[in-house]
Amino acid sequence: MGEETNLSVANGHNDVTELEVYLVKDGPFVEIAWRESPECNLQTYQKLKEFIMRYEPFEEADVPVSNILLLGQVDAGKSSFLNTINSIFKGKISSRACSGSAENSLTKSFEKFRIRDPTSKKRLKFNICDTRGIEEGLSINDEDIGFILDGNLPNHYTFNPFEKASTKVPGFVKDPTLKDRMHIVVFVIDGSTIDVLPEIIIKKLKYIKALAVDRGIPQLVFLTKMDKVCGFVEKDISNMFMSEVVEGLVNKAADVIGIPRSHVFPVKNYEKETNLHINLNILVLGALRQALLFADDFLENQSEIEQENSRR
Repeated sequence: MGEETNLSVANGHNDVTELEVYLVKDGPFVEIAWRESPECNLQTYQKLKEFIMRYEPFEEADVPVSNILLLGQVDAGKSSFLNTINSIFKGKISSRACSGSAENSLTKSFEKFRIRDPTSKKRLKFNICDTRGIEEGLSINDEDIGFILDGNLPNHYTFNPFEKASTKVPGFVKDPTLKDRMHIVVFVIDGSTIDVLPEIIIKKLKYIKALAVDRGIPQLVFLTKMDKVCGFVEKDISNMFMSEVVEGLVNKAADVIGIPRSHVFPVKNYEKETNLHINLNILVLGALRQALLFADDFLENQSEIEQENSRR
């Protein structure tokens, strides 16, 4: 202010007759949400949680659980998403799957995780399937991805980036049924690095998407680390759908994978937090709910196909 003081600015007195207040924003912020967002309150949280606890796979498909496959680049947050879901139902921060940062993928094997409801002691009716991260050089073989989608690879199979899986793998499922196959593919993408994704990673993601489409498997994107790209979201995660930054990244992810924008869910995993937060839980549970609904769509379609084949 140079030589100006509060008195010189106020003409020598502090009597206020009119006051105009300005809001200083730290980034693009829209006045109307770019997507209808769930209300951030206890009722919404309990409703989402109850839906997932009571979820049963499409009845006519006759499968015990739905299979949700997580795929994405290294350090995108696949394992962290699983840990976040487990934390929500456990009621405290947990870490069933190895997560964190590393030069190469921390997840080395194909793992099917079941979430347990602590109140009933029963496991919920879906598997969250974690896989090795997609990276340059040491990535999942194309053939292995096909085997995963078709339900050939056994649980705990360890990936070898230098050698593809074969029918000689112990526990290899030679004649998988609908219960063995993947019912929904979820691409987990780091929103803070999507603008600099290497072309080889983008090509791999699109290849996986094509494999899923060929098999009629629906796809979603969970866009992670939104708190790292928008200060509004970092301060209050309920601002997620008011942020132009987040909206732009959702559009970018939809273009990269080639899916509708409504199929991209911006989320945040538990990372630095030591306690649970309802607003974060609501976003994550909403994304999981959509994955289960899409899995049911796939199971319904496959049931109709099997019924048609049986009538021929």
